[in-house]
Amino acid sequence: MNVEQLDGHVAKAGPCILVLFGASGDLVKRKLIPALYNLVREKLLPDEFAVVGFARRDTSSDDFREQMRRNLMEYATDEFSDDDWKWLESRLYFVAGSFDDADAYRQLDEKLTEVDTTWHTGGNVLFYLAASPEYFGVIVEKLSAAGMVKQVNGRWRRVVIEKPFGRDLASARELNKKLLGFLEEGQIYRIDHYLGKETVQNILVFRFANGIFEPIWNRRYVDHVQITVAEAIGVEGRGGYYEQAGALRDMVPNHIFQLISLVALEPPISFYADAVRDEQSKVLRAIQPMAPEDVLTKAVRGQYGAGRIGERHLVDYRQEDRVDSLSKVETFVAMKVEIDNWRWKDVPFYLRVGKALPQRLTEIVVQFRRPPFALFRDTTIMDLDPNQLVIRVQPDEGISLSFGAKIPGATMRIGSVDMDFDYSDHFGSEVATGYERLLHDAFLGDQTLFQRADMVEAGWDVVQPVLDVWGALAARDFPNYAAGTWGPKESVDLLARDGRRWRLPAD
Repeated sequence: MNVEQLDGHVAKAGPCILVLFGASGDLVKRKLIPALYNLVREKLLPDEFAVVGFARRDTSSDDFREQMRRNLMEYATDEFSDDDWKWLESRLYFVAGSFDDADAYRQLDEKLTEVDTTWHTGGNVLFYLAASPEYFGVIVEKLSAAGMVKQVNGRWRRVVIEKPFGRDLASARELNKKLLGFLEEGQIYRIDHYLGKETVQNILVFRFANGIFEPIWNRRYVDHVQITVAEAIGVEGRGGYYEQAGALRDMVPNHIFQLISLVALEPPISFYADAVRDEQSKVLRAIQPMAPEDVLTKAVRGQYGAGRIGERHLVDYRQEDRVDSLSKVETFVAMKVEIDNWRWKDVPFYLRVGKALPQRLTEIVVQFRRPPFALFRDTTIMDLDPNQLVIRVQPDEGISLSFGAKIPGATMRIGSVDMDFDYSDHFGSEVATGYERLLHDAFLGDQTLFQRADMVEAGWDVVQPVLDVWGALAARDFPNYAAGTWGPKESVDLLARDGRRWRLPAD
C-alpha cells in the first residue's frame, strides 16, 4: 500500500500504456473500460496515457473506439460524460492478431512505439491478460521473445493475470514456473477483484488502526470465524466454464483464502507490499491440508436442484446450458479449516460458497467466546448470546458489532443490539466496478493487493487433498439442495458437530 494513500493523498498514475489482451471479451467491456472511465472521472490518469486493445477480431482502431463507447454506455457505473469519454477515446488503439502469432506481436511492438511517440508514455507498459487461462503462458512467452518485457533505461513492463492461476497444485506450479522463466516476480500482478472492494481493504485498517480490537483478535477471545460467499443466481450461461471449474476451484483457493489471510495475518512491519504479503503467506502455509479421511467430515459439496429465489424459478443445475445431464460438479462448498499457529490454534475457520442461495451476500463473521454464565445463574436468563463482529463485503459494505444490553423492565432480561456502520451512509456511495483500485495500484507499481507465487501455491496445497478425494469418490446424491435454500444439510451438520451454527442474515 503506497504511502500517498496512507496519508490521505491519492497519487496520480505515471505515464504508461495499457495493453488489453482479449480486448473483445466480456471482462474488458463490462469491467475494465468502465473502471478506466471512472479513473478518468477521478482525475487519476495522466495525460501521458493510452490503451491498446489486442484480439483476434479484425477491426480498426476507429471501430474499436466506437465499440468501447457502446459498451460503456451499457455498463458504465456513473453518468456518461462526453468530455471524459472523449479524453479516453482519443487514447484508444487496436491491433488484430492471434495470441500465438509471432508476427502479431511485432505489429503490437510497432504500435506501442507509435503510441509512445504520440503520448510520451516513457516506454512504460502494463500488459493485462484478459484472456482464457490457457493463453497466459503463451502470451508471456511471445512477449518475451519479441523483447517486450525487458525493463531497461528506467522503463517498466508489468503483466496482470486474471484468475484462475491453475486448476490444481501441479498446474499452478507449472504456470508460476513458466511466468518466472520470462518475468521477475516484481513484474507479475495476479489480480483478484475481491481485493478491490473497500471493506476487504478496510480489514487491515480496522484491525491495526484501532486499539480496541487487536488485543482480542486471537484464540483467547475468538471462538470461531465464518466466511460466506453466496450468490442468488445459477450459472447463467457459464455452464461450460463451471463444468470445468466447479465452486471449489472457482472460489476457495483465491477469493476465500485471500479473505482468510487478511483476517488472520500477524501485524506486518509496514504496509508496503511484501511486508503485508509475507504475513499473508505465513497464514496460508499454516492452514493444515486435510488428510484424505478428514475430507469426508470437514468438507461438504452440493449441487443445486430446481427451486425459487424470490419471484424467479431456477431449473436444476444439470438442466442448464452446456451442463452434463449427469454432472457431478459442485455448485456449493463448505469447509472447516484450521490455522496451526500461536494466534489461531483451535479456532476453526468455517467457509461456505455457493450458487442459487437465497440472497447475494459476502460476509466475514468473527464470533467471540461466550462470557461465563455464573453471574446470571440466579436470574431469568437461561443463556448468553455470543458477541459477533460482522464484516459485510457485499452488497451493502459495512461492519456491525452485536452485544448484549438489558431490556427495560423490572426483571433481568438481555437483548442483542447492534452497533452498525454502513459505508454508503457514512462516506457516501462510491461508483466503482471493483477494478479501479487494482488498476491504479498496478499503474503505480504497488503489489500489496496482488497475489505472489508462494501465496498461490500455498492456497492450492490446502485445496488439493479435497480435489483428490472428490475426484476419486464421485458425489452420489446430487442435486442435494434446492435453489433458494442455504445449501445441503451436511453444511449445517458441519458446524452442528462442533456445537455451532451458521449465521443467517435474518439472525
